Amino acid sequence: MSKPTPSDLPTYDDVVAAAGRIAGLAHKTPVRTSRTIDTEMEAQLFFKCENFQRMGAFKFRGAMNALSQFDTRQRAAGVIAFSSGNHAQAVALSARFLGIPATIVMPLDAPAAKVEATRGYGGNVVTYDRYTEDREEISTRLAREQGLTLIPPYDHPHVLAGQGTAVKELIEETGPLDALFVCLGGGGLLSGSALAARALSPDCKIYGVEPEAGNDGQQSFRSGSIVHIDTPKTIADGAQTQHLGQYTFEIIKRDVDDIDTVSDAQLIESMRFFAERMKMVVEPTGCLAFAAARARKEELKGKRVGIVVSGGNVDLAKFAGFLAS
Repeated sequence: MSKPTPSDLPTYDDVVAAAGRIAGLAHKTPVRTSRTIDTEMEAQLFFKCENFQRMGAFKFRGAMNALSQFDTRQRAAGVIAFSSGNHAQAVALSARFLGIPATIVMPLDAPAAKVEATRGYGGNVVTYDRYTEDREEISTRLAREQGLTLIPPYDHPHVLAGQGTAVKELIEETGPLDALFVCLGGGGLLSGSALAARALSPDCKIYGVEPEAGNDGQQSFRSGSIVHIDTPKTIADGAQTQHLGQYTFEIIKRDVDDIDTVSDAQLIESMRFFAERMKMVVEPTGCLAFAAARARKEELKGKRVGIVVSGGNVDLAKFAGFLAS
């Protein structure tokens, strides 16, 4: 794919249109607070809880926005997507709502709960080895052979515009923010969130957050060009991407202030806080934003801080193991 021009990039108007398109289907998720963490941080933190979204993650927003714009031929032929889990479930569920056949390419080591849920939503799951095979090549080949429409997990204007509706809701509920932390894999959520934040809270500092083992976004942001890495080994399976997208990178380098990284140990500590103090199950990827905000405690004192909790789809046996470690 060639580099998109500025006129090709989605705008906040696309986020607004997406919000109208998915209204009544996507949940307006709660914004929660914690006196405990506000006291610890000496700041006000607002958690946008996308772990309470349909299928347990923000991904439903982008998938529904994209699939709802299919024409008659596309709906009849079907959709194909590749994902480690949340986009898989989002596309399968959106397709079921719209009566569209769905094929999902998933890694062999994807969390069992995510695979089972994807099949439960009606998705036809095709597996691959994420360390030796290329999911994009597999998906592109199947799309060509079967006439399917490929909806990638992040690098698509309709997908990222849909993801931006979460932060649109957040800021409309809380008012302007001083800082916003958003997890970063391929950049769909971060780029969509940046479109919403720049429109609704222009002075807000926007931070993307990656696992330490997979800091391709940070490298890309600081070098000015997309960096490709090997599949990172991290408990944040939703952020095991190898590179940013063309659309997402252009928005991120224009609108985001910085990219932070956090360790798996920090993610586990954040999971424990959510479970013990806020009574929420949050998957490791969903803890990225909070972990990074905690690490910036000194500079956030007295600030109003938005935290996107991206999802809660985690295998319960692994979840228990993480908290016991």
